[in-house]
Amino acid sequence: MNFENNLLFAQTQDGADQLRHFRSQFLFPNHNGIDFIYLCGNSLGLQPKVASEVLKNQLNNWANYAVEGWFDGNEPWMFYHKALKKLMAPIVGALPSEVCPMNTLTVNLHLLMVSFYQPKGKRFKIIMEGGAFPSDQYAIESQVRFHGFDPKEAIIEVFPKEGEEILHTEDIIAKIKENTDEIALVLFSGINYYTGQWYDMETITKAGHEIGAIVGWDLAHAAGNVPVKLHDWDVDFACWCSYKYQNSGPGGISGIFVHEKHFNNTELNRFAGWWGYQESKRFKMEKGFIPEAGADGWQVSCTQVMPMALYHASLQIFEQAGFIEPLRNKSISLTAYLEFIINEVNIELGVEQYKIITPKVAKDRGAQLSIIAQRKGKQIFDGLMANHILGDWREPDVIRLSAIPLYNSFEDVYLAGQALLKVSKDVLL
Repeated sequence: MNFENNLLFAQTQDGADQLRHFRSQFLFPNHNGIDFIYLCGNSLGLQPKVASEVLKNQLNNWANYAVEGWFDGNEPWMFYHKALKKLMAPIVGALPSEVCPMNTLTVNLHLLMVSFYQPKGKRFKIIMEGGAFPSDQYAIESQVRFHGFDPKEAIIEVFPKEGEEILHTEDIIAKIKENTDEIALVLFSGINYYTGQWYDMETITKAGHEIGAIVGWDLAHAAGNVPVKLHDWDVDFACWCSYKYQNSGPGGISGIFVHEKHFNNTELNRFAGWWGYQESKRFKMEKGFIPEAGADGWQVSCTQVMPMALYHASLQIFEQAGFIEPLRNKSISLTAYLEFIINEVNIELGVEQYKIITPKVAKDRGAQLSIIAQRKGKQIFDGLMANHILGDWREPDVIRLSAIPLYNSFEDVYLAGQALLKVSKDVLL
């Protein structure tokens, strides 16, 4: 597509957008009567307008049924998670039996590593991307320490080449092969939180399996953003948060994936709880843990009804939109337009003030663009906020902007570019 840096072009694109009506289903932050242009869905998705209604319904169920709400009413809490499983599965390319909403992301990462990080002999190492989100780093460090290993010896980090910002798939594969006999677990982020790079999950998963390792993914920045096929790619396990691209609210419930090939593996360790016990016999209260079939058997604690209701509300919007593929098609165009607009700002300034470190090719990125501001980045970011453009800041010099296909428009992107140009001139010239 030949982009144009003008309002008419942006509005024409929006007029042809078959997903444009979904924007009206979300609430935008508003200060002093002015709506923000919200480009921060990579950090926290907007609130669906229906969120207050679904919470009110569950509060009414609590008020009217009290403890009987677990089995009575139109959405008995005991089985509520099953409605979500059917909607979660298409988001991550899984069977409904392979996914389950539960806990929060890092808790689930720990629970899954209990099962799938099984060091034996000299095969005790975990390979991950360098510069992963700190929570993943801390979780992995603590897991290897729990098993009695020194993180400096047990964790292999793969960093970009000197002078580069992103990882090359061939370098990841080479590092895996270099440590063929020592790697127990390959554990990467689907999309790197800082650079926005979408790793070649299928190829990396295959490479890990070829050397006999287990392969898992943290999909915090991928689930609901890009199409993944966890079942078809033969991924062993994955987990994600739902409050970024899936709009479930701050601290929203997490999701897990466990491939069905592991369902009958009795050698897997797991930290068990009553909620993961075989559903048909759960209330017999017997000793000896018998897991429920599928991913549900990894549950530990009671269903979190209110967070689950918020997630359910957003998942139903995804269902209305046709799940991931239509959203992805719009996202590719919207992100490309954002890239074009940023480059137009550089042209107008006469210098490359803004360097996009996110890969340029659509297959290697999602909705997020990470932009290095060469000079006075924080001052420019603050200026964008003052002009009602809300992205987010990552030290020391990166502005992250994400145009989300469910609720952002081409006009949003154009106007954000105009604001960036204005602020840049005010600050730099």
